[in-house]
Amino acid sequence: MVSLPELIAQMGRRLFERRLTDMSGGNISAREGNTLYITPKFSGSRHHWQLSPEDILSGPLDPTYWQQQPLFSREGKAHLAIYETFPEAQAVIHAHPFHVLPFCMMSRPIPPVLENTQKFGIIEVVPPAPAHSQELANNIVAGLRGKEERIRQQAAAVLIPYHGIIVAAKDLWAAIDAVERIDWNAWCILAGKWLD
Repeated sequence: MVSLPELIAQMGRRLFERRLTDMSGGNISAREGNTLYITPKFSGSRHHWQLSPEDILSGPLDPTYWQQQPLFSREGKAHLAIYETFPEAQAVIHAHPFHVLPFCMMSRPIPPVLENTQKFGIIEVVPPAPAHSQELANNIVAGLRGKEERIRQQAAAVLIPYHGIIVAAKDLWAAIDAVERIDWNAWCILAGKWLD
């Protein structure tokens, strides 16, 4: 059986290879009981998402513990806030998908235009806040409220203005699946403009 650190490292490589995130950032986490596993700071810019299981950080689901960790992911506050608020969430991916970023740039929601994205509903945009801040983490949690059943069944997502997407899911497989489906959905919206 693959361990969570191994799976997180694999997911990072897949996200990067499939242009679902980039060298500028993103992060992946999962929890097992009261233990958090999360990619380290600079996973994209310094590691180019070529992480090994030994690179994955682990520790208790306790913000005080993580504040002391120098390699704690910069958007880790949002991950911790999601896990604290939504017991349904067992995995979180923050990414910069190639086709989703134009929607983030324009602060536009992504409506579901494909059958396989109907389950996620409209991917809404949360209010802007400084990157890496508790305010942004709070905005993300507020944006996910009311989507608990989606998280329980598969995943729910919100867009961060000028930044990227964050997905809370029932497990890592559901999280990466949602990121890719939403990115293809975004591509179809953009490509559909050429067909008008």
